[in-house]
Amino acid sequence: MKDEHLINKAEAEFRDALDFDQRDPLFGLSQAEMSGPMLSRRATLRLLAAGGALTMAHVLPGLRPNPAMAAGHGGGELRCAWAGVAEIVTLDPARINQVLQFQIASNVMSGLMHINNDLVAEGDLAESWEISADGLTYTVKLREGVTFHNGDAFNADDVLYTFARSSDPEQSIHSRVIANVTDLEKLNDFEVRFTLSKPQASFLTKALERASGRAMTIVSRRAIEEMGLSQYGLTPVGTGPFRITEHQLGGAVVMEKFAEYFDPERPKLDKITITPVDGTEPLAAALEAGDIDYIGGNPVPSELLDRFKANPDLTVDIKPGPGFQSVWINPWHEAMRVEDFNKPIEELMTESGFKVRLALAKALDRDLFIQQAMFGNGVAAHGSINAAMGFYFDENLAQTSLQAFDPEGAQQLMADAGYPGGEGFPTLKLQTTPNTRRAGLVVANIYKQVLGITVEVDPQEFSVGIEQFNKMDFDLRLGGSGGDYDPDDGLVDWMQTNSKFNGPDRDKDQYPFGFWSETESDALVDEQAATADPDARRELVMKANKITSDKVCCGFLFHPVDALVHSNRVTVPTESRIPGLHDFDRVTIS
Repeated sequence: MKDEHLINKAEAEFRDALDFDQRDPLFGLSQAEMSGPMLSRRATLRLLAAGGALTMAHVLPGLRPNPAMAAGHGGGELRCAWAGVAEIVTLDPARINQVLQFQIASNVMSGLMHINNDLVAEGDLAESWEISADGLTYTVKLREGVTFHNGDAFNADDVLYTFARSSDPEQSIHSRVIANVTDLEKLNDFEVRFTLSKPQASFLTKALERASGRAMTIVSRRAIEEMGLSQYGLTPVGTGPFRITEHQLGGAVVMEKFAEYFDPERPKLDKITITPVDGTEPLAAALEAGDIDYIGGNPVPSELLDRFKANPDLTVDIKPGPGFQSVWINPWHEAMRVEDFNKPIEELMTESGFKVRLALAKALDRDLFIQQAMFGNGVAAHGSINAAMGFYFDENLAQTSLQAFDPEGAQQLMADAGYPGGEGFPTLKLQTTPNTRRAGLVVANIYKQVLGITVEVDPQEFSVGIEQFNKMDFDLRLGGSGGDYDPDDGLVDWMQTNSKFNGPDRDKDQYPFGFWSETESDALVDEQAATADPDARRELVMKANKITSDKVCCGFLFHPVDALVHSNRVTVPTESRIPGLHDFDRVTIS
């Protein structure tokens, strides 16, 4: 029925395209339809009709597929582009820290576990596992007959090597993910046992998972030693469904089907090319022209979604997405200085620097921001736990958080801090990426309108901005997490004193902690991580989330939606759609 409706609609478009006076220089169109950066579909069809080149194939692409095509049989090349990335710096799972890096690595590498579209752990290189009654030991039976892309056979030694490498903070930025493991024992060639210092609710879904934790994404020792770290970062060797055959800095990544993958039914595709695109219009133009078939982003630029929805040749699938985006506020900047977040709220409220921080958070009109910057695509954020986590998401935090939008309250705080109407307050720089400059301008305008302060937007290439963020070299920064699947992702990774993103490269004498340190939330985050009971864990998560919000770890802004946009020729099964992550091994193209 759906196809018949689309066919009827297309036939009506065809008749309309032919229904014009040939003497009319505008082909029966208005001036507006023939102007602008992109012709309307109606204008394009009229032009084709005027030139005698219009056929039903132009208005009815892919609606009458033959049975073989409709079945989505394997083979072919999927051409992808990713927005907001100038180059893919590394694909080494020990060093990756950006969404596109995760995306590629997850299709090239394997972990012991993988999460499905319900965010539940499934075996990847783990065939089965047993958990002790006290929750302290995990005995994992490994999959046999698995081969690395370089031809080496996978066994328990590779698990031990990966663990040793990932446990070393000098080698891996994800070492903290497995810091709870006190011992890893090889029982035989295909069986290992992890011993934990305390129970960990997220051990399967984070510590051992290939996309979320990264720490136990299995690497090849021989490949690293023979290739060197730089080359391995460009073309890592894994056991995943695709192997990298081409990648140079600044260029596309080419992945080809790995014929020896342990599941003979996967992958379906022969080849995938992923190109980073620094700019929204080039991305849109390539997709609309048919030069690419599939796009992603950090996330897909919101300003393009309505445009893509109106294109009958494209499929747009939008779901609540993982992650959060924030305005990060440097607590070491003199006007926003907070040297001790451990004080009670009442005491913090006597300090000028905290008043300013809270004012900056309370001034954020999140609904306006989502409309103007994200074109309505987003969920207002007041903490790091996102809506895609479902059970752990606190819907009431928007009303109970001290960060709740309150322009009058924000103005009073600034006045109490000695800056009435923004008078005398220093100009701040807000770091963004080139792709999020628009969002930064919206934030700057909100601050100007609500607080009367001047914020200058400072776009930086992603890698440069991250380096400055890690060194605490910023006033304000727009950014956050793009892939959170478990409360540990939002809390352990970001909201603890020793979180991996909490200014790891800072001058520790000048900045004793990075952007946040609070002992009560530290303790709550540790406790929830060790709590197996979901209800009890949820309560702890919500308490920690509330503290980070009320004491302004950052100015929480929004949770992104997860938008998947692709040509109608591409079929993406449900199993391939994890919030914020795309598994290409089941994807087909006709």
